[in-house]
Amino acid sequence: MQQERPCDLKLQINGERSFFINQKILGSFSGRMRKMTTKQEKTRDRPFIGVDEMNMLDFPGEPDNFELVARFCYNNGRIAMNPSNICALHCSAVFMEMTEELVPCNLISQAETFLDGLFYWTWDEILTSVKTCEHFFQNAESSGLLQRLLSSLLAKISANSEASLLTNSTLLGYSSSSSPDTSHFGFSNTPKSHDAIRPSKEWWFDDLTILHPNIITKIMTSLNAYGSDNKNLILTKFLLHYLNKVTHNGDQSKQIYGGLADTVIYGVVLIGRKAFSCRGLFWVLRVVTSLGISKDCRQNLESLMGQMLDYATLDDLLVSGHGAVYDVNLVLRLVKIFVDGAVTLPRMKKIGNLLDKYLGEISPDQNLKIDKFLRLAKSLPDSARNCFDGVYRAMDIYLESHPALSLEDRSRLCRCLNYEKLTCEACRDLAKNPRIPPRVAVQALLVLQHTQVRPQAMGFPWPTETQRKAVYHKGLVTPKIVLPSPSSYFPEPKEDPKFNMKKTRLKVTDLENVCNNMKDKMSLMAKTNDIDIEKNRRINHHHKAHNVSRLSLPRLC
Repeated sequence: MQQERPCDLKLQINGERSFFINQKILGSFSGRMRKMTTKQEKTRDRPFIGVDEMNMLDFPGEPDNFELVARFCYNNGRIAMNPSNICALHCSAVFMEMTEELVPCNLISQAETFLDGLFYWTWDEILTSVKTCEHFFQNAESSGLLQRLLSSLLAKISANSEASLLTNSTLLGYSSSSSPDTSHFGFSNTPKSHDAIRPSKEWWFDDLTILHPNIITKIMTSLNAYGSDNKNLILTKFLLHYLNKVTHNGDQSKQIYGGLADTVIYGVVLIGRKAFSCRGLFWVLRVVTSLGISKDCRQNLESLMGQMLDYATLDDLLVSGHGAVYDVNLVLRLVKIFVDGAVTLPRMKKIGNLLDKYLGEISPDQNLKIDKFLRLAKSLPDSARNCFDGVYRAMDIYLESHPALSLEDRSRLCRCLNYEKLTCEACRDLAKNPRIPPRVAVQALLVLQHTQVRPQAMGFPWPTETQRKAVYHKGLVTPKIVLPSPSSYFPEPKEDPKFNMKKTRLKVTDLENVCNNMKDKMSLMAKTNDIDIEKNRRINHHHKAHNVSRLSLPRLC
């Protein structure tokens, strides 16, 4: 019976935890341990009686993995292996140089023998082993262990899905002949929740979301679908599913997930309209925005979104922005892309209606600046709107939500209106609106007066040719112009009463002068028409004037 050996070495692993071990026992199995103790003895001038202290840095994974190695050595080269510890044992054995040159059937040899049955493992066993590799990713990758695990994992997916992910049989270093036929063990390898039915092509999406992004990147690279090489719809959908869960969990490191986010965008842009709707593209943007996508990828995605913008809804545009409630800059970029695309007029009018709704929705936002509001309102040509009532309503909401605006800012805000495309009701409301500057109210009144020339702007039809001749023969009666009282469209004075009263009188005087000029012009037109009618009556005295029906012009609002 082997006698108990004393502990003569205090070994610290990765600066985290210390183990008291026997140098001779571990040195008999580990080449690295033997080199460390030999080097320690050469540095001494005389024999040392006591406990040595050494540090072992860069050990794979956690200190618990070293405990597994120590148990193997103290148990004369025996340890129970399973999918949960095989990766830690294998990488630790490679790091500790536990080869056959020291003892037969050393730890590396036993781990390799256990891994020979990898293709007969269940799905859950392979996934568990792959998950453990995230703690010592570099060691698992350099030793080739991670590549072997992923090869078996992808073989399970391909064998039990409608679409194959392995486009090359030797993609991961294994030929098809070395991979056993998985049909003979059924698909007990699939998760238990899928045993009762045939798994769909996306059954593995949720299972792989537990893996570290470094491992997901390794999978995509192995399948030649990383970065701009991504041309696989199934892998693109999986990455979207994976990144969506990441954003919900709050783990949004740009350095870790940025490459995967770019890979998603390359796949989405390549597939384009074939697989993603406009709403789907907005969802994609929301998923990847916080993950640090590159500038080129963002531009490519927004270009595709802008081309399909007429399929968007108001909910799609209400995207959260950085430091603001709404991402107005995004909407401006998308509208510009859409307008530059030389689209048809019906599609343009559809965007005009959508943008008016968006303006009305974001107007109460206190962070929305006047310049942004004007840029949005003017981002479309006038032909995109049949009328500007929607823009006026949004502008009125903005003025009501921002009562501290100066007269200059309120006047500048009104520049987005096309008064000739405002309906009668909108012009009347604008003229009486106390939040509208007086000069703008006068412009609205002028539009109202011109309804005699273009009655259709007030909602009246154009007169027919017979009606116009009848009016000319009977004479034109100048309608009475009724202006709203100054108090209906001038704001109440808030500062110096005398100064405000004087300013109000001047504005009223200007308004009365404008109205008097218009009355003079309309009276002159009436006299001219009377002369023409009298002349025509003398020339055409044989006509029966009394048979012409009397028609009255519609009153002005």
